[in-house]
Amino acid sequence: MSLNKLLPLTETTFFIMVSLIEPSHGYAVMQRVEELSYGRVRIAAGTMYGATENLLKQKLIREVPGDDKRRRVYQLTDNGKEVLQFETERLKQLVVIADKLLGENDINETI
Repeated sequence: MSLNKLLPLTETTFFIMVSLIEPSHGYAVMQRVEELSYGRVRIAAGTMYGATENLLKQKLIREVPGDDKRRRVYQLTDNGKEVLQFETERLKQLVVIADKLLGENDINETI
C-alpha cells in the first residue's frame, strides 16, 4: 500500500477514522466526530456517505455486522489503523517543528 496516495488525511477523514477504531454506524460517527472536535467539526449526512464510500474503496474501513439491519456499521481495517498511525506521527512532527520555531521567535522577541 502506498501511503503517499493516502496522506495527508483531511481533518474530516482523520476524525472519521479515529471514530471507527471501534465499530460504529454513520450517525454515531457523526456525533462522535463532533464530540472529539469539541463541536468544531460537524459532518453532514452527504459528507459522511461520500467519506465512508471512499474509505471502503481504499480498504481503510470495512462493513461489519450490526444489531440493526437498517444501519451500516463500519470499523477500521488493519490498513486503516496503519494509515491512521502514520498520519498521527506526521501531525506530531508538524507540531514539534511549529513549537520549536514559535519558541525561537519568543526568545528573539524578548531580546
